[in-house]
Amino acid sequence: MTRRQSNSQWSGGIAAHPAPKIPSAKIGWKFLASILWDENGILLIDYLSKGQTIDAEYYLSLLVQLKDILKEKRHGKFTKRVLFLHDNASAHRALATQKKLAYLGFQDSPDLAPSDYHLFPGLKKQLKGRHFSSDAEVIAAAETWLGGLVS
Repeated sequence: MTRRQSNSQWSGGIAAHPAPKIPSAKIGWKFLASILWDENGILLIDYLSKGQTIDAEYYLSLLVQLKDILKEKRHGKFTKRVLFLHDNASAHRALATQKKLAYLGFQDSPDLAPSDYHLFPGLKKQLKGRHFSSDAEVIAAAETWLGGLVS
C-alpha cells in the first residue's frame, strides 16, 4: 500500500476511519565514519563514537588532519589550493568551516560530493544484509573493503 493510498483511507475523517498502521522497518544504530579521499585513494578514515554527531567543531579538526596528511602523502602533488568537494550538510556549510577551508587553502566546490557516487555504493553493497555484533566487526568489514582503496 502506498502512502497516498493509506492517506486516502482516512480522508473521510479520523474518527470514522482510524489511521492505518504502517509497519516501520527496524533500524539498528548506524555506524558513522568520515572518509576523506582523493583520486589516488583514501587519506583518512575517522570513526565516530556512539552518540557523537558531525558538527562544525568535529569537521574543522578533520580538515586540519587532512591538510597534514596531504602534505605527508602527497608532498609532490600538494599545492596551496585544493578543490574540496563535499555535500551541503550543516557542518560543511557553517561559517567557521568556510573560514577554515579558506585558511587551509582549500577551495570549496558547489558540486555534488563524489563519495555519494563512487565510494558509498560499493561499501553499502559489501555490508548489505550482514549483521554485526560489535563496532569492531563493522570497522573490520568496512576496512577490508576499503583496504584496496587506501593510499
